[in-house]
Amino acid sequence: MHVCLICVEIFAWGKYGGFGRATRTIGSELSKRGVKVTAIVPRRPNQAKAETLDGIHVMGFDLTDIPSMLEVYKECDADIFHSQEPSFGTYLAQKFHPDKKHIVTFRDTRLCSDWITDFQLPSLNKLQVLFNWFYEDNLLVHNSVRKAGKCYVAAKFLATRAQNKYKLKTIPEFLPTPVAIPAIVDKDPIPTVCYIARWDRRKRVELMIELAILFPNVHFIVAGRSRNQHYDTEIRNWISKIPNIEMTGFINQFESDLLSTTLSRSWILVNTSAREGLPNSFIEACAHQCAILSSVNPDDFSSLFGYYTPEDNFSFGLGYLLENNRWKELGKKGYTFVKEKFATEIAIQNHLANYWLNY
Repeated sequence: MHVCLICVEIFAWGKYGGFGRATRTIGSELSKRGVKVTAIVPRRPNQAKAETLDGIHVMGFDLTDIPSMLEVYKECDADIFHSQEPSFGTYLAQKFHPDKKHIVTFRDTRLCSDWITDFQLPSLNKLQVLFNWFYEDNLLVHNSVRKAGKCYVAAKFLATRAQNKYKLKTIPEFLPTPVAIPAIVDKDPIPTVCYIARWDRRKRVELMIELAILFPNVHFIVAGRSRNQHYDTEIRNWISKIPNIEMTGFINQFESDLLSTTLSRSWILVNTSAREGLPNSFIEACAHQCAILSSVNPDDFSSLFGYYTPEDNFSFGLGYLLENNRWKELGKKGYTFVKEKFATEIAIQNHLANYWLNY
């Protein structure tokens, strides 16, 4: 079986988002089980047109070179084309390989209000948001989703949203994103909170910093960086003045165990984003028995396994979780859930079973 993963990114060569993390994890785990895996993604700086990454044959194209883009999709002769979130690539794969199997996983189904939020709080600039919208959400993409043989969601709350947005005849099924479950976690003896996210403006890292100032006796571990150099410098300068914040810098979880170590040490994961799909960090945090403090609540992760604060009252939520060690029982509850639904072997076998059904 030859599976081609289509995505707007893969976790490498300077692009480190949630879609890319999922694509690389799924691809590498499939490869370990004898599946031939190709990934087609836009090329990043220092990325060759053809690369090998964790057993994945990565084919890259330049977004400004249309003939190159068409040639890459035409060249890949996989049995199954699996889009990790719909994009123009979904359309191209169907155009050049209409007789092959095409499936889609919705990872962050964005409505107009979500695109507006991204536009108001861009990662890099507003022009990039407009380009992303055009590449990922045009009429050709919508038509291709409806033509796909099967559609899935990475979070259950996206199912109805995706069905309505793309006018699907059937509701998409849940297909979990794999996450490694550590055998042992070793929590710090003092209250420890971690923040793990790209420092995009949409992530509102400022709210986390303000929370750390209000809780000087709580240790905060902050991982990440911003694509906007000016914003990154501004945030780092602010954090450097706060003694109870530890900065790890960017963590590449495929090259280091620092992410797992950080989550293992932490009692609580705080997420201050203005909007989210189901963040990989939520699943990974629960795998490490962390409670979740967030203003978003995808699949009820925050309300079931931590504290959900839609009004951005993070200080009350943190106090609540720390009081009487409430975080501990909630973290264990999240661990049990994730271990049963998202553990690597369970999630990958789920992928394989669905591939064989569509093969």
